[in-house]
Amino acid sequence: MWRLPGARAALRVIRTALEKLSPAEAQSQTAAGAMERAVVRCVPSEPKLSLSFALADGSHKNMQRDQSEPLGRVLSRIATNALKGHAKAAAAKKSRKSRPNASGGAACSGPGPEPAVACEPVVKLYYREEAVAEDVLNVDAWQDGAVLQIGDVKYKVERNPPAFTELQLPRYIMAGFPVCPKLSLEFGDPASSLFRWYKEAKPGAAEPEVGVPSSLSSSSPSSSWTETEVEERVYTPSNADIGLRLKLHCTPGDGQRFGPSRELESVCVVEAGPGTCTFDHRHLYTKKVTEDALIRTVSYNILADTYAQTEFSRTVLYPYCAPYALELDYRQNLIQKELTGYNADVICLQEVDRAVFSDSLVPALEAFGLEGVFRIKQHEGLATFYRKSKFSLLSQHDISFYEALESDPLHKELLEKLVLYPSAQEKVLQRSSVLQVSVLQSTKDSSKRICVANTHLYWHPKGGYIRLIQMAVALAHIRHVSCDLYPGIPVIFCGDFNSTPSTGMYHFVINGSIPEDHEDWASNGEEERCNMSLTHFFKLKSACGEPAYTNYVGGFHGCLDYIFIDLNALEVEQVIPLPSHEEVTTHQALPSVSHPSDHIALVCDLKWK
Repeated sequence: MWRLPGARAALRVIRTALEKLSPAEAQSQTAAGAMERAVVRCVPSEPKLSLSFALADGSHKNMQRDQSEPLGRVLSRIATNALKGHAKAAAAKKSRKSRPNASGGAACSGPGPEPAVACEPVVKLYYREEAVAEDVLNVDAWQDGAVLQIGDVKYKVERNPPAFTELQLPRYIMAGFPVCPKLSLEFGDPASSLFRWYKEAKPGAAEPEVGVPSSLSSSSPSSSWTETEVEERVYTPSNADIGLRLKLHCTPGDGQRFGPSRELESVCVVEAGPGTCTFDHRHLYTKKVTEDALIRTVSYNILADTYAQTEFSRTVLYPYCAPYALELDYRQNLIQKELTGYNADVICLQEVDRAVFSDSLVPALEAFGLEGVFRIKQHEGLATFYRKSKFSLLSQHDISFYEALESDPLHKELLEKLVLYPSAQEKVLQRSSVLQVSVLQSTKDSSKRICVANTHLYWHPKGGYIRLIQMAVALAHIRHVSCDLYPGIPVIFCGDFNSTPSTGMYHFVINGSIPEDHEDWASNGEEERCNMSLTHFFKLKSACGEPAYTNYVGGFHGCLDYIFIDLNALEVEQVIPLPSHEEVTTHQALPSVSHPSDHIALVCDLKWK
């Protein structure tokens, strides 16, 4: 452990110096300047603490003890363990001496002295050079920087050092696409941790290149590793890496000290990428994060794996798409590169699998400065990410449409209208659609807050009246949040609304009302007709206008996705152009080997008025 100013630079100096030494020299110098380590994990919310250290005989001890237990009992147990370890070591040594030698004789000639009977070693804990009393409770006794003495061996106590609790590399890696390790830290921070990437030397190279520490050699005698120049959390392989595996060496830190390092190798080699993707040209407009006055906003239905990986999808919905391009591991590479390349401040995603959120999106977007929240629907859900340098999450106000409609007094009047149409009511209350609402606060100006809503409305082509009612619930709830809970804050409402600009839902949002004789009230026939007039409070606009399509599949193309903004408080600075029709149809339709979803992301820069 280190507690030096400029610790990141210091660790690199130490590491470089050790690499220049022979293994024996390095071991000797390390031993001369440092005690053994005794790692203590003690968390107030847990009844036990853990203590981990290595005994002189080489055995490793992991102890779980009550935090409220007196120190003396632990020290006594350590002494007993040390005595047992000594006895085992002595027995092993005696066994080796009595073993016949190669010529058939005894290994040792003549009687030797009997081994001394081992005594229980003295075990003490010191803090600031004073012995800690044995009646002190564990929670108070095991302080960071204390010294545990077992016989002649001393251990420096490290209480709650930074540590990785999870560390994984993606299962599929492509040249030109960012590799974002999934990691979780305890008592640490990724921004204060150290990362160093290595790539496999060309197959057949038997010796590591000069300067590469032997500790980083693969267990396979035919493999060796060469250092890249990348010392960041994310590594983007080049075409030169195709066919090679990657290795990550990382050291957890908390800004003041570092914990034990970890290494992991990729299970796969780097594969060739697909070439130009539909979003590459769009990234030319989003090379940098916007200034503080702007909010770059993305809305994107990323196509849930639970829907992409079905026989129906492969043979009916997307028969034109290469099967491997529908595989999640492949699509995740494209999704990560596309989203990180937008340098967005707010990202609203639909059709997000829970595992994709935690294992793919969070690691990738967190590495680029964004934090996210997730709301499950049924088999998939919604995710909202925000740039941590610009916003903090003030509160969340997510709802399920059918639950809110049935139980929230806010929607009493709407429910009273709906109960007059039992068939329609039954269908509306069967739908599992949800609304995700997050209130964000500017990190630069605490008086600036914004309500970010995200939804995915019912999908069926004949479900127009259901989408109208869902939108009425959504807008009433958003009004409650943005007017009652946080009076006057502006609204950004993103989503896949499954409604083209000619539908009643879109008319309702833009015009503020819908008449009871609109044709969408009978979208599924006369039996489910539910005539009612609706109004809402907001003055909303589609920030990206009405593109020809945001969804392009073999049998349909149309505009289904929108970023609605509050015209009283926000204005559009720029809209990032959508891919050209030629790019979209290069492989007939979407998804494809160069586009991960059947939808196209909407991206725009918004400005506070």
